Amino acid sequence: MNTAIHIQNVSKKLGKRQVLKNVTLDVQTGDIFGYLGPNGAGKTTTIRIILGLLEADSGNINVLGQDIRLASTRMKIGFALDPDGLYNTMTAVENLQYYAEIYDVPDSAARISKVLEMVGLSDRADDRAGTYSKGMRQRLSLARAMVHNPEVLILDEPTAGVDPTGQIEIRKILLDIARVEKKTVLLSSHNLDEVQRICNRIALIDRGEIKMYGELKDLRQKMGRSSIVVEVSSDISESLIDNLKQQNRLGFFDYSSNNFFFESGEGAAEVSDIINYLAGQGVKIEKVGRREASLEEMYSTILKEAETV
Repeated sequence: MNTAIHIQNVSKKLGKRQVLKNVTLDVQTGDIFGYLGPNGAGKTTTIRIILGLLEADSGNINVLGQDIRLASTRMKIGFALDPDGLYNTMTAVENLQYYAEIYDVPDSAARISKVLEMVGLSDRADDRAGTYSKGMRQRLSLARAMVHNPEVLILDEPTAGVDPTGQIEIRKILLDIARVEKKTVLLSSHNLDEVQRICNRIALIDRGEIKMYGELKDLRQKMGRSSIVVEVSSDISESLIDNLKQQNRLGFFDYSSNNFFFESGEGAAEVSDIINYLAGQGVKIEKVGRREASLEEMYSTILKEAETV
């Protein structure tokens, strides 16, 4: 698989603060790559260096195999940052036409029509951007980023401040951009559910250092805690919980109002052993299933470990 964005040993200091410390990662062609981290971790600084808005103190970055300082490289990148770069007194079409002229887009009218359709704003094309909701502005910002038909799209918090319905719409647009338009997408986000739903690869940065990086499914298997979930209809008593804690072989580690959670994976107890034990304790079992570790659990684990260092 080809590398769309290559970042190697990039460091950056702003004032007295070391914002990035030897950051290394690759975004592969066709990825929807999630770049995660708490506020101040270095996400936006990384993005601004990729875009050539800041210069790294050391290290190398190239996009599509080319130096980011070249104008020809920048023409292959689309981006949407905060603020969104839209002009409130101009219509959607006028905003896009302005940027199309900057990028010297051929047959700009046809391209503008296409990107507006892509983001679901064709019916609001002649309305001023100042009348748009936050979600609509974010979609228009995506259209602006796509107007010159770039190969790589870089987005900083694309659903920040958007209501749940708007978030769903933007996620669908991003999936279409990657799968139908065949673009590579790098997005920073605080929304772990969003990243979990649409990203195939991720990196977690904290205090300027990459703490987790790779295929999301592989990281789940390697770092997450998958579990056997037993849903019950009977009441869960304190004595039953105490008994389960003493049965080390079963791998019991948590419970909620109607669910027991047991360790899963190599060396874990068989599901039949868990069911037999619970049935022997008079527990009425409704169903049994498996749950994969969530990105939130992995994220929390990594940041807690970093705090103890």
